[in-house]
Amino acid sequence: MSCATRDGRNWKPEYLISIDPKRCIGCGRCYKVCGREVMMLKGINEAGEIVDLEDDDDEIERKVMVLKDAGACIGCGACARVCAASCQNHASAS
Repeated sequence: MSCATRDGRNWKPEYLISIDPKRCIGCGRCYKVCGREVMMLKGINEAGEIVDLEDDDDEIERKVMVLKDAGACIGCGACARVCAASCQNHASAS
């Protein structure tokens, strides 16, 4: 699927399809630039499991960003441009 910009130039959206929890540093930059609530911050516990921050606050080793609503992504790429860890994977629609 390709789209056009306002002045008619071709543009192909690249949608966020995954975030690598091993590379993510949980800085929240991607969350701040996304106006669509595609991502949310979660915690990783001592066992390496992704958990809600409120549920296991005592046992959180670090925070990571995870997909909350991938279907809301419009493919603008703002999150990838601000990601300091290059932990996101994007793909065009088939």
